[in-house]
Amino acid sequence: MTQTHTPLSQDAALVVALAGTAMPFAHSAEDEAERWLRALRLHGQVGAALQALGVGEAPLMTGSDAEQDGPGTPPMGADVLDEVTRRAGGFAAAREADTVGTPDLLFAVFDVYGKLFDRVLYMRGTSREELTERLAGAGARHAGQG
Repeated sequence: MTQTHTPLSQDAALVVALAGTAMPFAHSAEDEAERWLRALRLHGQVGAALQALGVGEAPLMTGSDAEQDGPGTPPMGADVLDEVTRRAGGFAAAREADTVGTPDLLFAVFDVYGKLFDRVLYMRGTSREELTERLAGAGARHAGQG
């Protein structure tokens, strides 16, 4: 089977660019997950869904509990951007999309960060389930948008 490259939608490209500039400054994998959420919150279907759920820039809860546990999980590093983008391309290809959209990036972030990303969402008052439900509803109304 030949692997073809699925290009990023404009919104997905903006998210990847924002995350890419933020990742080098992350001190832990939790911090990386936080930076992905901040980038995703601003663009495309995922941004609209997060904003509709009331997800703001700052966490509703402080990270003091996590800080007491130590410095956190070591950052995944420079390769994480490529890994998330590669997995997002796989999701887009699986649904035979013309471009990688922000939902593809979101599911790739879920894949890579797992429970760390769930915690970032929880700290902002939402969950993976709420977000995917909101996206499913929005996807039915906005099919084909990034």
